[in-house]
Amino acid sequence: MKYTLISPLPATEFFMEATQMTRERTRLFNANRFKIGLFAPNCSGGLSMLKTELWDGSWEKNLEVARLADDAGLEFVLPLGHWHSARGFTREDESQGLSFETVAWASALLAATREICIFSTLHVTLISPVFAAKMLVTADHVGHGRLALNVVTGADRRDWAQFGLPFPEHDARYAYTSEWVAIVKRIWTETTPFDHAGTYFNLKGVMAKPKPFGGSRPLLVSAANSTIGRQFAAAHTDCLFLMVNEIDSLADEVGVFRASAGSAAPVLASGHMVARQTRKEAEEYYDYVVRELGDWEAADEAVERRAKGRETPLAIMRRLKERLISGIGTYPVVGSYDDVAAVFGRMNEAGLGGMAVGLFDYLAEFPTIVEVLARLERSGLRRSRVA
Repeated sequence: MKYTLISPLPATEFFMEATQMTRERTRLFNANRFKIGLFAPNCSGGLSMLKTELWDGSWEKNLEVARLADDAGLEFVLPLGHWHSARGFTREDESQGLSFETVAWASALLAATREICIFSTLHVTLISPVFAAKMLVTADHVGHGRLALNVVTGADRRDWAQFGLPFPEHDARYAYTSEWVAIVKRIWTETTPFDHAGTYFNLKGVMAKPKPFGGSRPLLVSAANSTIGRQFAAAHTDCLFLMVNEIDSLADEVGVFRASAGSAAPVLASGHMVARQTRKEAEEYYDYVVRELGDWEAADEAVERRAKGRETPLAIMRRLKERLISGIGTYPVVGSYDDVAAVFGRMNEAGLGGMAVGLFDYLAEFPTIVEVLARLERSGLRRSRVA
């Protein structure tokens, strides 16, 4: 039996053999030693904190860049989850003011792509597990098993205020999320109605069809830095995301991360990239964006909030502000195409299985991703896309 998916822009057809597609054959499970995905194209500004946005985050551009990523062989696209229109600081005229809800966004992209995996990012403390389980399964069937879920507890009080809910403290959010995920997994797997009486949910006669595509559930990931967050990720998800501080200490960080999580699950990282033909070109452009376009006032406010009550060396504060401006605190990979490929190689040697990458302008800079992919293929970290 064949399914015909008709992509909206432009009108083209492609065919998928439903009987041949399984979740394990999707790209997140491929043999590439270092997987690459795009991070946060669903938000205006992407990961950057700029006075003048270089990425408007429109639907048309999201669709175009997802198709480019699909054709280039990238493994996934990962969105940021935002509810409040502000990026999380006190000012209201900020980037990331535009952001698409990630389940509807993922469903549309899954219908318009062929092989790439698309994540949804859910603040699970703001949505019923029964509603979410069915909504996610719908998206999963649209993509024939290519949906994945980034589980987020949330940390912005304004999100809860918008929903009229009290803001839970840190550990309670993870306890709630643990129970939420356990319920969703039961909904996805159990074939008879069940009751659930827990700390946060009292549910009767829970039953939902269809089940996830192909008889297996979507891959779950979680990014957490606290001990309890890592323990949650190890117990309930399939892949861990960490924040890279320095390449030289990355192997130790991965080791500590795994030890605190008590898990052998794959570890990926989030970052942002500026790659050009030469290192000089890349560094000059990076400096231009950070120095000339960066929203330093917002970065100052953010760092002051994070460092409140703590002694922080000026050099560390300066680096943190730069990373907030260029990539909401994620690791910057800046250099020539060869430099960037070499950094990814070092990350892989340190234990990372891939990176979710932000760009200042996902469309204008997408050719730089292609150049880096070619070098990763030559180094053996990725298989060639050429037949």
